[in-house]
Amino acid sequence: MTEFEHPGDPGAGPGPAREPGPVADDAAYDAVVLAGGAARRLGGADKPGVRVGGRTLLDRVLAACAGARTTVVVAGPRPTARPVVWAREEPPGGGPLAALDAGLRHTTADLAVLLSADLPFLAGRTVDGLVDALRAGTADGVLTTDADGRDQPLVAAYRTSALRRELAALTDRHGSLTGLPLRRLTTALDLTRVADPVASFDCDTWDDIATARTRIREHGHVLDEWISAVKDELGIDLDVDTGVLLDLARDAAHGVARPAAPLTTFLVGYAAARAGGDREAVAEAARKAAALAQRWAEEDTPDTPDSPDAPSSDTRPATGPDTARPDSTAPDTTGPTAPPGDVAPDATPDTRPDAG
Repeated sequence: MTEFEHPGDPGAGPGPAREPGPVADDAAYDAVVLAGGAARRLGGADKPGVRVGGRTLLDRVLAACAGARTTVVVAGPRPTARPVVWAREEPPGGGPLAALDAGLRHTTADLAVLLSADLPFLAGRTVDGLVDALRAGTADGVLTTDADGRDQPLVAAYRTSALRRELAALTDRHGSLTGLPLRRLTTALDLTRVADPVASFDCDTWDDIATARTRIREHGHVLDEWISAVKDELGIDLDVDTGVLLDLARDAAHGVARPAAPLTTFLVGYAAARAGGDREAVAEAARKAAALAQRWAEEDTPDTPDSPDAPSSDTRPATGPDTARPDSTAPDTTGPTAPPGDVAPDATPDTRPDAG
């Protein structure tokens, strides 16, 4: 277990996973995810299959390395949200070096990220940062350190040539990689270190699982976590501007009625899909719907002399109990106060989940 700390800046949080896209050969990397192990401190539970925020720990890690050209998971096959290549060390349970060797046999890129399958807060930007740092330097690998400054070699990027070289040397020296600890490999490599206590937080115990489940429901994280989970569940890789959609939902709820918020955002998504389904299509559909909500709300505001559509003060017809305009929202002073014209009784100024 590594101690969990809140990030020092908002950008260090979990955030949405990096969306995959075309990868040039010179920018390609592969991913090897070690998902075996006995999980003794979890009572032998299937740790990669434990859910945090509605997604298995393994799926959360796979989302973070979605930009990999090939992703190899060293474990017994299971359903996953993203397609992967499965590998298994011989004999099963032979330890991290044997598992790494089995996974590397399925990779072809010059760089590879090596990850454990129990990292609930690993983000795509962390994986990208490790790969970029490795590519920019001359070291054999770039790994993270936890809150106590300890190396986390299973949250790291390496040159595959260096890994294969040292694995071959260890095999020659010991006859087999089975049972050898990972430090036998890392101590022979030239490594650069990056402090990242959030990304390196791993789940070794049920207390760690409880900590992870609590954190993703905190105010500053829950929305990004939920959107990432929904996109994974629906198989959507579109990176949308959630702020635009939240503003639209707020405007629809405030200017029309509270139930208009979810229905409007659904219709925006449907319209965007028909228009091509990319980020720009979502933004354009949201812009049109937000403008409509604004016009709708303006119609419920009493005309004033400053309003473009308001008649001048000397031509405005006199109003009273018998002459009030049908759409007037001014209170009737001759009887009980009338409710506002078209405003829903349950409308609120701001229904965004993160409104404060």
